[in-house]
Amino acid sequence: MDAESLPAPLKSAVEGFERYLHGERARSAHTVRAYLADVHSLLGFAVQEGIRDLDQLELGSLRRWLGAQSEAGMARSTLARRAATARAFTKWALREELIATDPAIRLQAPKRVKSLPGVLQQQQVLRVVDSLDAAAADGGPLALRDRAMVELLYATGVRVGELAGLDIDDMDQDRRTLRVIGKGNKERTVPFGVPAALAIDDWLRRGRPALVTATSGPALFLGVRGNRVDPRQVRAVVAVLLQALGDTAATGPHTLRHSAATHLLDGGADLRAVQEILGHSSLATTQIYTHVSVDRLRKSYQQAHPRA
Repeated sequence: MDAESLPAPLKSAVEGFERYLHGERARSAHTVRAYLADVHSLLGFAVQEGIRDLDQLELGSLRRWLGAQSEAGMARSTLARRAATARAFTKWALREELIATDPAIRLQAPKRVKSLPGVLQQQQVLRVVDSLDAAAADGGPLALRDRAMVELLYATGVRVGELAGLDIDDMDQDRRTLRVIGKGNKERTVPFGVPAALAIDDWLRRGRPALVTATSGPALFLGVRGNRVDPRQVRAVVAVLLQALGDTAATGPHTLRHSAATHLLDGGADLRAVQEILGHSSLATTQIYTHVSVDRLRKSYQQAHPRA
């Protein structure tokens, strides 16, 4: 059920929640869309049960909503996310006095199964970079842009949305640092190395001027029409490069973020330094990369040691 089909009180609540997410919580457009999709799913299910006002929502309806999705084969990670969204929505509704009690306070969902992120080996990263260098040798603006974007993704571990949002002034090329606006509008400074600096300089001198238009503004990376590059374009570029490797199932720009974090830790970087570079609010989130490194160490040991 779409938003327009909801009863007026429920539709009004969704609109208020959306304003809250954009305003007070400063969530990204992508995150807001995900939250609203979950809320629409919940309220659509509630309407089918005869609910027309938010104050009629009960714990039983929330549990049946999750149960129906579980029976339909929805992944446990998605169920956990939807339960979290429901709790955030009803907590907000209680604060706004749209409901008298919070029905989701005891709502639980299957625990997420933590999986290790896809990580490239360092030799695989070098092969990706070599292919980008070969393409950029012809000097085409998009080839120069793609090389600079991938070098920066791997050098800094920034998220694809953070990369797309970069402006030229966010870079300090002398110090080789990047000012990044992350989740929750939190700002952090991230260093990058010489290869990324050279690729970006090449893009700024020979690539960007060929694409820039009157509407480009200060955007660091541009699309073919001169507008700020879209995150979907970045994902498509990386997906093609990883597919061309032929020996990895990893896909998407997050693979480069995972790889950057793992290779930093493999090289002896401090865990809290990696946390700061990645912009993780919790050290526990960063610690998953230590598991990746230990797993790789264990495999190497088992392959090499005669009495493993």
